[in-house]
Amino acid sequence: MAGVVSRLRRSSWSLPLAAMAAVVVFIINEGAYRGAYTELVELAERDHAGTQVQTLLRRLIDAETGQRGYLLTGGRREYLEPYEHSVRDVGQVLQWLTVYYGNDPKSSAILAELGKRSREKLSEAATSIQLHDDGRHDAWRELMLTDIGREKMESVRELSNQLLALESTRMDAGRKALFSTLRLSRIGVNTMVAMSLLALFLFLRQTQRFDALQRDAAAALKAERDKLEVDVFNRTADLTDLAGHLETAREDERSNLARELHDELGALLTAAKLDAARLKRSLGDMAPEVEARLKHLNETINEGIGLKRRIIEDLRPSSLNNLGLVAALDIQAREFGKRMELKVTAELEPVRLAEGGEITIYRLVQESLTNIAKYAKASEVWVMLHREEGRAHVSVRDNGIGFQVQQSRGGTHGLMGMRYRVENVGGVMEVQSNLGEGTLVQAWIPALPDTPVERVSEDIGQGRQGEEPPRTYLA
Repeated sequence: MAGVVSRLRRSSWSLPLAAMAAVVVFIINEGAYRGAYTELVELAERDHAGTQVQTLLRRLIDAETGQRGYLLTGGRREYLEPYEHSVRDVGQVLQWLTVYYGNDPKSSAILAELGKRSREKLSEAATSIQLHDDGRHDAWRELMLTDIGREKMESVRELSNQLLALESTRMDAGRKALFSTLRLSRIGVNTMVAMSLLALFLFLRQTQRFDALQRDAAAALKAERDKLEVDVFNRTADLTDLAGHLETAREDERSNLARELHDELGALLTAAKLDAARLKRSLGDMAPEVEARLKHLNETINEGIGLKRRIIEDLRPSSLNNLGLVAALDIQAREFGKRMELKVTAELEPVRLAEGGEITIYRLVQESLTNIAKYAKASEVWVMLHREEGRAHVSVRDNGIGFQVQQSRGGTHGLMGMRYRVENVGGVMEVQSNLGEGTLVQAWIPALPDTPVERVSEDIGQGRQGEEPPRTYLA
């Protein structure tokens, strides 16, 4: 493409021709647009003026109809409403027409006469109504029997027709001018098309020799891009497999380490505790200092056993294998609330998952609670697990200080690890957080079809039979 552009620039006359064509077409089209716009505005104003003239005539007829209805019905007030509205509208229409025809002497003269006749007609109607209201019925009847009203209306109609005829003539002239403008625009467009075709022909002739080179370059580029895409796909697949293998190996290593700690260290600590118990029995009566040291030794061994259990549970939770996901999360939430002196609310619903899904949810909750302990400065935590449209929905929310998700790319390896774990089992993870608004970590993981199970729980607070109430753990 760069070769084509450089070749076009080397032309000594094609670019000046295109520039000249563009300038000519711009001038023609701009002039045509301005002329057409002006004519359309004037046509709209003239059409509105004609409408106003017709409105004036209709309002005078309405006023006459209201007057006659009022007189003939013996003074029924409902006939005066159209009369009064018409009188008000006639004044407004005459005012608008006066402004519109202010610069047209011929039309202004006709409008002045039309306004005079209109006011005379309204005055005649007002006089007859006043005579009726004064009880001078013979006078208003005599006034009605004269031809004054009819003559006034005939004059109004004739003057209105004159104004409408003038507007019609002007609108015809405006239409002709508009057609002329459109014709000019058509000429400009046709000229542009012709010159564009000429420029296109010249351009095609200049670029024909480069088409083969462009096709070859495009084919080579496509082949290279396809090769790179295949390489990227293969590398991504390899890295994905490797990462999955590393995660599996990591879990296996944790399981092995937990087993070794349970067997070896557990046996050592148990033996030490038994030796301490035998030593206490063999010594019989002991000095207070010796008894205190034995008691301290026993407490230290118990703390070591507890530490061993916590480490084993962190490495590979036995509760997950023995009691299931809900019980494991329940224990994790309870221990976290006790350890961190936080209020933890757990709403957990049994959901059938593959083994990989269960350990993923457990690790996600574990990592989320670890982050809360390190950074959140929260006073309350909510842990939820339930089934949602064939997937397990797990979420961990806190009321801590939060963070800006978009600005924390550099130090969120824990979140990245959780996201990868979730995606590796076919799930989706989402993190929502803002400064001062806490953090919500949630994920949706494919679940296995449920099997009918009977769930019974005790009534607690507002809980009902068959519903598992949320558990709240306090420090």
